[in-house]
Amino acid sequence: MAQGRTVGRFKRNITAGPSVTVMPTSLRHRARIVTLQTLYELEFAANSETSILERNLKEKELPREVATFAGSLVSGVIANKQLLDNTIGRFATAFPVDQLAAMDRNILRLALFEITVSKEVPPKVAINEAVELAKEFGADTSPKFINGVLGSVISEIKKSAQ
Repeated sequence: MAQGRTVGRFKRNITAGPSVTVMPTSLRHRARIVTLQTLYELEFAANSETSILERNLKEKELPREVATFAGSLVSGVIANKQLLDNTIGRFATAFPVDQLAAMDRNILRLALFEITVSKEVPPKVAINEAVELAKEFGADTSPKFINGVLGSVISEIKKSAQ
C-alpha cells in the first residue's frame, strides 16, 4: 500500500518498489509564483499589470482558477501597495522600503496582503509560502529576513487582538 509523505515542497508517494513519484507543487503556490514574477516585472517595466500577468499565465499554461487567483493577488497587492509598504517600513526598519531588494519587497507585499487584507489563508500558510518563495527567488539571506519581518507582524497582530 502506498504512503504519501511531504518532502520539501513535494509530496512523494512511497511504494514497495524502487520508483518514487514526485507530484507537482500546489496550484496556489504556482499562482503565487506567477504573482511574484508579475509584481517584480512591474517594478522595472513600463507594461501594464494586465499584459504582464497574461503573458506570465500563458507561459505557465495554468488552469483558469489559478489565473483568477493570481489575478486577484496581483490586483490586491497593487491596490493596497501604500498600506503594505507602510507595514513593511514599520517592521523592516533597517532599510527604507525602496532600498530593499525588489524580490524581497514583493514577497513581503504578497504575504502581507494575504495576512492583513485578503485573510483567505491562515497567517502560518502565508508565511510558509513567502519563505518558500524567498528560497526559490531571493538571496541566501532572504528566507530568514522574510520570516523575521512577517513573524514580527504576526506578533503585533496577536498582541493587539488580546
